[in-house]
Amino acid sequence: MGSVGAARVPRAPEVKAMSASPTEAAAPIRVFDIDGMTCAACAGRIERVLAKTPGVREARVNLALERADVVLDPGVADDVVVAAVDRAGYGAEPRRADPAERRRQREREEAARRAAFRRTLSLFAVSAVLTLPFLVSMVAMAVGAGHLMGPWTEFALASVVQVVAGARFYRGAAKALRGGSANMDVLVAVGTTAAYLFSAWMVATRGHHAAGHLYFEASATVLTLVLAGKLMEERAKAGTTAAVRALMALRPESATRLGADGGLATVAVEDLAPGDRILVRPGERVAVDGVVAEGEGHVDESLVTGESVPVRKGAGDAVVGGTVNGEGALTVLVRAVGEDTTLARITRLVENAQSGKAPVQRLVDRVSAVFVPVVMALAAATFAGWLLAGGGFEAALVAAVSVLVIACPCALGLATPTALVAGTGAAARAGILIRDIETLERAARADVVLFDKTGTLTAGRPEVVDVVPTAGVDPLDLLAAAAAVQRFSEHPLARAVTAAAEASGIVPPPASGFRAVAGRGALAIVAGARIAIGNAAHMADLGVDTGTVAADLAALEARARTAVVVARERTALGVLGLADPVRPEARAAVAALAARGIAARMLTGDNAAVAAAVAGELGLDGWKGPVRPADKAAEVEALQAAGRRVVMVGDGVNDAPALAAADVGIAMGTGTDVAMETAGVTLMRPDPRLVEAALDVARATTAKIRQNLFWAFAYNVVGIPLAVAGLLTPAIAGAAMAASSVCVVTNAGLLTRWKPSGLNR
Repeated sequence: MGSVGAARVPRAPEVKAMSASPTEAAAPIRVFDIDGMTCAACAGRIERVLAKTPGVREARVNLALERADVVLDPGVADDVVVAAVDRAGYGAEPRRADPAERRRQREREEAARRAAFRRTLSLFAVSAVLTLPFLVSMVAMAVGAGHLMGPWTEFALASVVQVVAGARFYRGAAKALRGGSANMDVLVAVGTTAAYLFSAWMVATRGHHAAGHLYFEASATVLTLVLAGKLMEERAKAGTTAAVRALMALRPESATRLGADGGLATVAVEDLAPGDRILVRPGERVAVDGVVAEGEGHVDESLVTGESVPVRKGAGDAVVGGTVNGEGALTVLVRAVGEDTTLARITRLVENAQSGKAPVQRLVDRVSAVFVPVVMALAAATFAGWLLAGGGFEAALVAAVSVLVIACPCALGLATPTALVAGTGAAARAGILIRDIETLERAARADVVLFDKTGTLTAGRPEVVDVVPTAGVDPLDLLAAAAAVQRFSEHPLARAVTAAAEASGIVPPPASGFRAVAGRGALAIVAGARIAIGNAAHMADLGVDTGTVAADLAALEARARTAVVVARERTALGVLGLADPVRPEARAAVAALAARGIAARMLTGDNAAVAAAVAGELGLDGWKGPVRPADKAAEVEALQAAGRRVVMVGDGVNDAPALAAADVGIAMGTGTDVAMETAGVTLMRPDPRLVEAALDVARATTAKIRQNLFWAFAYNVVGIPLAVAGLLTPAIAGAAMAASSVCVVTNAGLLTRWKPSGLNR
C-alpha cells in the first residue's frame, strides 16, 4: 500500500522536446503559426531552411495545422525562426505564452482565416462565372452545335480569369522560386500560363482562323477547379481541427470574483490567482480549475471528459474550467489558472499529438521534396517526346500541361496529418487524450491489455468491513493506530482506513517519520513506537511475527477481502479487512476487448484470493497477484519478449514503471500525476470501457492514414502516365488534381464522426 495519489484533476503531460537526447530533452518546443503554405513541398522547404539555420536544433512543420514546432538553442530568439521562414518565402508568427495575448492572437488568426476564405470564395465566384461560357461551348461542340464563342471573346474571358484567379498562384510560385523551391503553385502557374500564352499567340497571329486550336478553356477551367478544390479542402480541414477550436472556445474570458467583504466583481480570467474565490451561477461556465467551497449542483463535463451525464458537485469536489454549471450557485476556490488548468493542458496535449509525424510521413516528405522538380522535368521530357514522335506542337503542349496540372503533392502532404488531426480530435471529445503519433501506431497493433486492479477495474474506494484485533487489543485502538499512519498516505486503502476511523469518532494520535513502501505498505512512529501497516510481505521485511494473525488473514482472503496487518514494532496488533467493489463497466470492458481478439489480464499487488475473485467475476484471461511494482514491469517485458504488443492500464505511482515499460501505457484520469505523465494515453474519466475505445480510435486513425496514402500515391501513379500519353486534357487533369486533395481530406474528416461504441452516449 504505497503512497498512491488520490483522485484529482487530470494533468496532461508537459511539452517535451522532439529530440530524444538527454541534453535536448529539456529544451522546450516553440510553436510558430505559418502562413502561405499550399502543399507538402512548402512544408518540406520550410523544414529544410530551418534545419540549416544556426541556433535551430530541430524543426517540424505540419501542413494541415499550418504550424511549425521548433527546438531552439538556449538564448536564441524567435526572430531567428521568423527571418528564416521569411527567407523561404513564407510568414511565421510565434505563439504567445500570455493567455490574454494568445486569445487575441487566436482571434486575429481566425479573422484572417475567414477573410482569406471569403477572398478565395469571391475569386472562385468570378472565375466560375467567366468559365461557364467555356463549359457551355464545350457541351455545344460535343453535340455538334459548333463554336458558340469567337476567339477574341475567349481571349477576353480567359484573360480576366488568368489575371484574377491566377494572381494567387503567381504570387505563391514567385515566393517559392525566390526561396529556392518549387511547389503546387509553380505547377499550376506554369501549366495554365503555357496554355494561355499559346492560345493568345494563336489569336494574335491567326485571328478568327485560330478557332479550334485554342486552349483558353483549359487554362480557365484548371484555375477555377483548383480554386474550388482549395475551398473544399479548407472547409474539410476546418472540420478536422474542430476539436482543438472547440476546446479553446470553452475558456471563459471573465469570472465573478468574491471579495473579502463579500462583494462581487467581474474580472478577466487572467487576473484570477490561486486562492481566489469565484461565484459560478447556474448556466455559467466554470472559469478555472478549483474546488467547490459552498453550494451544490450538477456540472456538465461532457466537452472536457466525454462524460455525457452531468456530475453532481458539492463542497470539497473538484471542478474543471470550461465545464458548465447546471443548477445551483457554486462558490469555487481557485486552484489552477492559465496554462496550468486542465483545459489548457488538454488543449496542449491534443495539439502536440496532432503536430506529430508518423514514420511513413517522413518518407512522404522525402518524396515531396523532389516531387515538383521531377514533375517539371517529366513535363519537359513529355513535350520533347511528343515533338520527336511527330505529334505536333499542340499535342505536345497539351500533354505537357496535363502532366504539370495533374501532378501535385497536395494529396500526399495532407494524407497523414489530416487523419491524425481528425482522429486525435475525435478521441479528445470522447475523453481520450493521446500523447503522440507513435503511441497511436503502437496502440493500433496491441494484442494484450494488462489491468491494474485497485482504482482501475475496481472503484478505488475500498471500505473497511472487518476489524479483527488480536487478543487483548481493543478494536478502536487497532483502528486508531492504523489511521495514525495512513492519514499521511493518499492510497485508496489508506483513505478507507482514515474514513473508518473518522466514522467511529476516532481522533488518530500524532505520528512522525512516515514512510511508504510502494506495493507493500507504510510505517510511522506513533507514541515512540514503530507502527506498520501492510501486507504479509511487508511484515516479513520488517521482522513482524504474523503467526498470531495467520488464521485471520486466511479467513478474510477466503472471503475475497484485502487483508492488511497492523503491527507495533515486531508484534501484530490485528488485521483489517477491506472490500473494493468492481466498477460496473469493467465486465463490459473486458468483453469488448475479447470481441476484438485482445487478451485482458490483471496484475495486482493484492492477495491471490482477492485477485482470483475479481478475475472470475470479470471473465479475465488471466491474473497474477500479489505483484510488486517492479515485478509489474518485468511481467510487461516478459510478454514483449514473447512477441506480444502490450498495453498497461493503471492509475497510481506503483503502476508507473509498468506504464513506461509497456508498448502503450494508459492512465486513468482519476489517477496520479506520475501515472498520467508516464502514460502515452490518458482517459479523462475512470471508465475501463474507454480502453477498448482508445485502441479502436487508434486503429481507425491508422487505417485512414493508410487509405489516404494509398489513394494519394495511386492517383499519381495512374494519372501521370495517362497525362504523358496524351489521354487527359488539362481541364480533366485539373479536376482530377483538385478532387484528389478533396477526397483525401474528406476521407480523413469522416473520422470526426467517430464515437466510442457501447458507452450509451
